[in-house]
Amino acid sequence: MRLGKMLPHNMLRPVKIIDPHLVSSFFDRYTRVYLHATTELENRSAWVAECSLDIQVTTELEGSLCLMEHLQTQHVSIPPGARIQYTFPQLFFYKPNLWWPNGMGKQSLYNVSITVDVKGYGESDSWGHLLGFRKIESHIDSATGGRLFKVNGQPIFIRGGNWILSDCLLRLSKERYKTDIKFHADMNLNMIRCWGGGLAERPEFYHYCDVYGLLVWQEFWITGDVDGRGIPVSNPNGPLDHALFMLCARDTVKLLRNHPSLALWVGGNEQVPPVDINTALKNDLKLHPFFENHSGNAMPVEESSTAFKDPSQYLDGTRIYIQGSMWDGFANGKGDFTDGPYEIQNPEDFFKDGFYQYGFNPEVGSVGMPVAATIRATMPPEGWQIPLFKKLSNGYTEEVPNPIWTYHKYIPYSKPGKVHDQIELYGTPTDLDDFCLKAQLVNYIQYRALLEGWTSRMWSKYTGVLIWKTQNPWSGLRGQFYDHLLDQTAGFYGCRCAAEPIHVQLNLATYFIEVVNTMSEELSNVAIEASVWDLEGACPYYKVFDKLSLPPKKVVAISELKYPKSKNPKPVYFVLLKLYHKSNYSIISRNFYWLHLPGGDYKLLEPYRNKKIPLKITSKTFIKGSTYEIEMKVQNKSRKPDPKILTFKNNYASRHDEGDFDMSSLEPIHDETGEKQRAGLFRRLYRQFSRETDGLKVAEVNGPDTGVAFFLNFSIHASKTDHKEGEDTRILPVHYSDNYFSLVPGEEMSINISFQVPQGVTPRVTLKGWNYHRGGHTVL
Repeated sequence: MRLGKMLPHNMLRPVKIIDPHLVSSFFDRYTRVYLHATTELENRSAWVAECSLDIQVTTELEGSLCLMEHLQTQHVSIPPGARIQYTFPQLFFYKPNLWWPNGMGKQSLYNVSITVDVKGYGESDSWGHLLGFRKIESHIDSATGGRLFKVNGQPIFIRGGNWILSDCLLRLSKERYKTDIKFHADMNLNMIRCWGGGLAERPEFYHYCDVYGLLVWQEFWITGDVDGRGIPVSNPNGPLDHALFMLCARDTVKLLRNHPSLALWVGGNEQVPPVDINTALKNDLKLHPFFENHSGNAMPVEESSTAFKDPSQYLDGTRIYIQGSMWDGFANGKGDFTDGPYEIQNPEDFFKDGFYQYGFNPEVGSVGMPVAATIRATMPPEGWQIPLFKKLSNGYTEEVPNPIWTYHKYIPYSKPGKVHDQIELYGTPTDLDDFCLKAQLVNYIQYRALLEGWTSRMWSKYTGVLIWKTQNPWSGLRGQFYDHLLDQTAGFYGCRCAAEPIHVQLNLATYFIEVVNTMSEELSNVAIEASVWDLEGACPYYKVFDKLSLPPKKVVAISELKYPKSKNPKPVYFVLLKLYHKSNYSIISRNFYWLHLPGGDYKLLEPYRNKKIPLKITSKTFIKGSTYEIEMKVQNKSRKPDPKILTFKNNYASRHDEGDFDMSSLEPIHDETGEKQRAGLFRRLYRQFSRETDGLKVAEVNGPDTGVAFFLNFSIHASKTDHKEGEDTRILPVHYSDNYFSLVPGEEMSINISFQVPQGVTPRVTLKGWNYHRGGHTVL
């Protein structure tokens, strides 16, 4: 190290590691795995550099412990001023933990580090990256015409969303990326499409996609909005500087290629790149022969190593390149404008044969109204005016929004001639709060129906769908599951419900109860409890479908729901479906619907708002620094539980995929006092927290009425003594295990809430709902 001090400042690191490439190859049904690694090394000195080049692979155990999986050292001599490519001998792994997408399994990640020591100077450079062992394949499915993806040999039904960018002013941060991606995982989505009109995000974005299991469809910066389309045709030859475009494209590939979440490259949005760029991308991104094989069983690596160039020497070589978002298994596969639609739909239409005809839809969009607090926080008072509801001669309603909403790309909740105004079904809104609350009811129904309709035809008609879009990089009012301030809409939770890996649902076109099993194992010894509730709190229909076995990767139609075909059905009613294990009544999937008779509406829910349904809310808070974790248990006290309804406690089953910790998947235990708390893994997790509040806290919301506690939602606010009227006191972001939920008489549910508070702020928890709309109730 003494000689190093005598070097010029720019020579203190004589050898630099440049753009390492990690590739995994798989053999014998994923039991034998080889890690291939190639890096460039640049000697910046004026003499031969004698180097020790180390590659190390470790995996993290509990706590701060690491397990060394591999350590390999190679000697390399680099001529003065030279830049060389070095390929390590392959590293062998037997049955490593595989990386799986969200909902399919655990996101197992290994730490790979490469260091170079130069003789006489010590460590010159180091590089590190997370590695996930996984193989992604895709092909055009003969049954549907859609592109079908496989991960580690298992087909995956894609339910994802389109991503624009994190922030329109490019205020990009690790913290916001983490929230963004965790939100997508919380919605049970498994793919994010980085749209061609956006950008390649920073590495932290892809890091969190690796951690939370979100596959990434990465587009290059070509979009039909500005390249080669329109009247007159815009920029027909694409980007102005083709050489610069390809330089950026190759650099982006090197930046992102080691991320296991990255699934495919696409040339552009609704457009292909100019011929020379498209040809260059096809050549640069051609697949290595290991990744052209679909069986998972290639020739032994000992034989193939001499037949093929090492896959880590390719620019990528592991991911398919598709020339455009509507080509080769997406939309109609030919580049015609066959994505969409982008507007409100009748919920039952998503299930019908005539809805979208192609196997994989890269863009389908709808409404996205946020809560009233967001409108007030982001717009001047002129933007608080709700739309005018203009009655048309054909019986439909046309919404006329204010100019500020039009500028912010508001999508109406009606489509005259096809879809009656879905907000007006609940009664004409009176003000901004009323409008936004009713919009949340529609958001929930709309997006749950969209995903349930697509999933109902899993493999028989569809291979996947991407919603346009999941978020906005500004205060837009078009399709979103959470707003720019990071507050979730009810559509977030409709999506979360519908995209469960194992899910019970009601086909809104046929009224058949269906169960979706996207997992790779059969689910046996399960049952479904179906109940119907009216506005008086009575249960006119109750039935259990038991002794069910659900095959893997299938949708099974169980039975038709006989209500409302029975005598004297109610105009508005609630349906509660629960899929549960017969052995212990633990719930795998719970789904709550509010419905009206054909040709009817929800206007009877308007006087129902005046019902006062009593609630009991029990909470326990865990605090570590500025981080709060709260367990909330909410019980509808309007009636004692019916003994025949064995699942009223909503004790959720543990996840079967051993995936990331999910608060809604925990099994309950009972403590000595009889107060039932979610525990198990949840309690073990919080042993690290430094402080608990004193015991359980109980809040009561009194009321004399019996019925469903409808559309409850929590929010977190800053406690302020000098609160000004209209001031936005919300603490954001907040992660909820569920929200916008409903409870039938006697039913209870646990909701887990996590968030961070600014320094010096004390949080309070507020509960609102359809029956609790006047100011809400502070429950903690």
